[in-house]
Amino acid sequence: MSMELKEIRIAYFLGIGGIGMSAIARYFNHLGITVLGYDKTETPLTKKLVDEGMYIHYEDTPTLVQTLNLGVKDTLIVLTPAIPANHQEWAWLKANKFEIQKRSEVLGTISRAYKTIGIAGTHGKTTTSTMVAHLLAQSTVGCNAFLGGISSNYNSNLLLHQKAAEIPTYNQYNVVEADEFDRSFLTLSPTLAVITSTDADHLDIYGEHDAMKDSFVQYTKRIMPGGMLFIKIGLDIIDRLKVPFQTYGLTEAADNFAYNIRINEAEHIFDLSLNHQIISDVSLGIPGLHNVENAIAAAAIALKAGLSHEEIKEGLASFSGVKRRFEYIIKEKYRVFIDDYAHHPEELKAILTSVKRMYPNHKLVVAFQPHLYSRTRDFAEGFAESLSLIDHLLLLDIYPARELPIPGISSAMLLENIKCNEIELCTKEQLIERVGALQPSLFLTLGAGDIDTLVEPIRLKLK
Repeated sequence: MSMELKEIRIAYFLGIGGIGMSAIARYFNHLGITVLGYDKTETPLTKKLVDEGMYIHYEDTPTLVQTLNLGVKDTLIVLTPAIPANHQEWAWLKANKFEIQKRSEVLGTISRAYKTIGIAGTHGKTTTSTMVAHLLAQSTVGCNAFLGGISSNYNSNLLLHQKAAEIPTYNQYNVVEADEFDRSFLTLSPTLAVITSTDADHLDIYGEHDAMKDSFVQYTKRIMPGGMLFIKIGLDIIDRLKVPFQTYGLTEAADNFAYNIRINEAEHIFDLSLNHQIISDVSLGIPGLHNVENAIAAAAIALKAGLSHEEIKEGLASFSGVKRRFEYIIKEKYRVFIDDYAHHPEELKAILTSVKRMYPNHKLVVAFQPHLYSRTRDFAEGFAESLSLIDHLLLLDIYPARELPIPGISSAMLLENIKCNEIELCTKEQLIERVGALQPSLFLTLGAGDIDTLVEPIRLKLK
């Protein structure tokens, strides 16, 4: 970013309501920069940004932008990849020579001002980065954090170091979710880094799985001299690494691992071995065996960042998770309703396996909304295998997000290979009534589209 932070008077965000965009907007607002923005639709998040003092409008109107008193020399335009190429305001700002930076470039600049901890991976990165941020924030070390989800502990996607309003200092830690979509994470310069997974995803961007794995190897080359990578054991890029690294996982073959794992009232308790240092009887504040694995990575990072064993133990116990990541909507003796963002076959497999392990005596009823036509096409076999773990599946239409329909690709094409006892195609309108009629004792809503808008109406039906 050629414009220095201290030179920015106004920051104008195209797509300010995005989870990553809004975190940077909040950071700039905290620094005293005037924050303005456009988004396509008003949401609870954009309403909060307005409450925090930002100005947001919802129509693509260049004439309105002209009235905002934006100076070419002291205004930074921050752009999300979700903005379409024919966007009129974007065209006007380009034509008038404003400095326009992608969100990833701005985050890259911020990352170089601090000791940045970058959490990457095709899944697990939001929970792991939020967990790392919480561990550091509740310790004597502290941090800033730019998160890809809303932390339940702080009800925000931005955490600020107690000295964050001062000029950025390299002594402060800065936690960021390193996103592989559009190769965004290759702008970051982390001191410590995590790679949770390299499963195939975003093949609409990368084309081939190998190209995606190559980008993760390139990401490791961005680690600063003297830094360290923590990588899940068994990932096949390990043989190609040229940076210092430690492995983590649920096996004693890893440098950092959990053992003596037991379940007490749907909560995992375990012992940690962090590079031969033992922390006993750790209690994790959120459920799921996959989250125990995320906790190993977070604890290993926290130890490297200087936290004590007691701070790590207390932080994991008090961690409340991330909105829409294994989020309990109802948790009662005879009724459990969980909402999760899972939208990749491996994510679905992880949460469904965990839920079945925790609640073995319940019939598992799930509503799933596939996300993207291309992802549904590319991983149809994997989706069918994971969804076969369900007892009764309510399958919604594909959420298109940024894509146009692909001929022949629909939710219905998954049906022939899913082997569960009961399955039905369902519209969003029908879903609320169907769940109300079924009254399941164990129910999940899964997907990264707009299925979350149905969570509250379903909760009311089940209550």
